[in-house]
Amino acid sequence: MSKSIQWVLNKMPKTDDKNLPIMSVEEVKKARTFHESFPQYEITPLRDLKNMSSYLGLNAVKIKDESYRFGLNAFKVLGGSYAIARYIASETGKDISEMPYNVLTSKELRDEFGQATFFSATDGNHGRGVAWAAHQLGQKCVIRMPVGSTETRRKNIENEGAECTIETVNYDECVRIVAKQAAETERGVVVQDTAWEGYEEIPAWIMEGYGTMADEANEQFGERPTHVFVQAGVGSLAGGIVGYFANKYKDNPPTMVVVEAEPAACLYKGAVAADGNIRICDGEMPTIMAGLCCGEPNITSWDILKNHVTAFLAVSDDISRLGMRMLAAPFKFDDCVVSGESGAAPFGALAEIMTNDDYKDLRDALKLDKDSKVLLFSTEGDTDPGRWKNIVWKGMDK
Repeated sequence: MSKSIQWVLNKMPKTDDKNLPIMSVEEVKKARTFHESFPQYEITPLRDLKNMSSYLGLNAVKIKDESYRFGLNAFKVLGGSYAIARYIASETGKDISEMPYNVLTSKELRDEFGQATFFSATDGNHGRGVAWAAHQLGQKCVIRMPVGSTETRRKNIENEGAECTIETVNYDECVRIVAKQAAETERGVVVQDTAWEGYEEIPAWIMEGYGTMADEANEQFGERPTHVFVQAGVGSLAGGIVGYFANKYKDNPPTMVVVEAEPAACLYKGAVAADGNIRICDGEMPTIMAGLCCGEPNITSWDILKNHVTAFLAVSDDISRLGMRMLAAPFKFDDCVVSGESGAAPFGALAEIMTNDDYKDLRDALKLDKDSKVLLFSTEGDTDPGRWKNIVWKGMDK
């Protein structure tokens, strides 16, 4: 069997699903209403790849194209902006419904709330989203990036007005750095899309913010997808998407598949162990999928995922490259999707599963066939344009 995709069906024991209400349709609607108040808000496209779906032997393949989100080339701003707004609302004794963009950015609210410093660790997209949101609201922001982060992504964050450095440690260590620095800073606030014991409220708000993307996609899809493929780093996005669809279609949810970068596949490792406990990946975890290079799961998301995901996949970089190239050069009359390394991984996995008989057992287990209608999320565009060109145009590895 090819080593490009490792997979396991979910046989973990179910829990009481205490975290599923976080992603209720009602909570997601609050987040979407908030995002709709931004002057930059537009619904991002859902690309219907009709000819590609025929080639893959599927009824439909539709991809949410987040390269258009708020002009930031990635979806992450949805979570960071909503979490910051929820935090400011909480600190000023208001409901989020009282906090549309024009209120948040008003001099009156700024005078009432004062000045905070929002800290975050990032591989690129999340930090840029937090920095952008903080800048829009006149707040300070400090971002730390892990070893191996590109200078292009660091400069994108710095251009949003944040202090940003590339550290000599991995992502999970950067999370610990910002937690310490925030604790030592007057009105320092961690805005991180991973949760741990004692730090769960803000990550839940971030997940709800991601729900805007899911709600838009469901509306655009026009019917219940039979399958949803979603990528995972710490699992916040995956938990948000899976949680939304599990709530939206309680009686008949889609088959949900989580895709991780193999060196950082902590969720996959937990599923392999099948006891329901968290597993951690550590070290440098080399992969081109920077946005998925996170080795310690979000405990809130993990509870949702182990109750509602059918299969966990760990994929190598060649799967991401395959997805990037196929989306950039699809069949005639299908829309091109400029998808970055982390954005293209789920589509690359789907294409490999459908065209490589090494994965027939997985294909059969997921019931992927001519009647399947698959929803995927391209979570980023060419956030590092040089690397995207190297991979897609020049056929390089990175």
